[in-house]
Amino acid sequence: MLSSISPLKKHIGQLIFLLLLIVGTMLILREQHEAPYLQDEGQIFGTYYHITYQHAGDLQPSVDSVLHQVDRSLSAFNPNSTLSLINQNKSTHTDPMLRHVIQLALQVSQATQGAFDITVAPLVNAWGFGFDHTSDVAPSTLDSLMHFVGYRQILLRGNRLLKIHRETQIDLSAIAKGYACDLVADTLQRQGVTNYLVEIGGEVRMHGVNSEGKPWHIGISKPTDGSQPDPSQIAAMLTLTNTSMATSGNYRNFYIKNGRKYAHTIDPHTGRPVQHSLLSATVVAPTCAEADAYATAFMVMGVQRAQAIVRHTPRLHAYLIYTDSLGHDRVWQNITP
Repeated sequence: MLSSISPLKKHIGQLIFLLLLIVGTMLILREQHEAPYLQDEGQIFGTYYHITYQHAGDLQPSVDSVLHQVDRSLSAFNPNSTLSLINQNKSTHTDPMLRHVIQLALQVSQATQGAFDITVAPLVNAWGFGFDHTSDVAPSTLDSLMHFVGYRQILLRGNRLLKIHRETQIDLSAIAKGYACDLVADTLQRQGVTNYLVEIGGEVRMHGVNSEGKPWHIGISKPTDGSQPDPSQIAAMLTLTNTSMATSGNYRNFYIKNGRKYAHTIDPHTGRPVQHSLLSATVVAPTCAEADAYATAFMVMGVQRAQAIVRHTPRLHAYLIYTDSLGHDRVWQNITP
């Protein structure tokens, strides 16, 4: 006959298990608390990344591996990437990473009525980076390019990405950096990292606290004249944690017309530079890919339309810098600096 375990022995066993669990948890927390804050940096996607995180060992090899996976999938400048082969009409096959980003991009396009559009690259190339001689882009040139621009020109069908026109080109630069931030953050968390800040080309995702045990402090640059932002010119300092932030705007470039500043941003609907006064759009969202895409869309939409999106989308917050009718810089925001 099998003997049964007495209630006393059962309770003792449960107590021992509970004590071991508590001790193990305390040891893990102690190790995390004593682990140093490390800083890794490097180059990817034609820009720089800076990562600060608390961990006992250097995780840069894992970070670089993830970033190179993104480059092999989403880069328009890597001639052998999955996206480049599709742009070159050498393939229609996608990979899981590319499909995920395309799906998210199309969702944001629909939500912003086409203000965010990953097929706008031919127009950007036609206008160049300076827009100094806007009359040089002939209306006939714009008309021909507009036939190939529009997020409805591409279709996802299973594992394939189809283009209605072979001339359509896809550029994910307005969402890929944010998406890469998300992937790096996921990689860090799988390694047990709970305190980190990931920044790639100005797009940021953060979690936990900094080395001082406080939420992360992220600055928003003022739109200033010149080709590079002045780090000493800060419009606002945000205190954030467990979220993502992306900024799109003309803290680097804008042009002046009739005494007012205008953004160097192409409107996919007209094929021309936008004619509104929004200079910088900062978006805070749960994921950096989403923040990245909406920040770009807001630069196309302008202040009022961007405000409408934010007011009707609780997960989004924004800090918008624009010029008023007198040419003075103004701010609209629903983020507490």
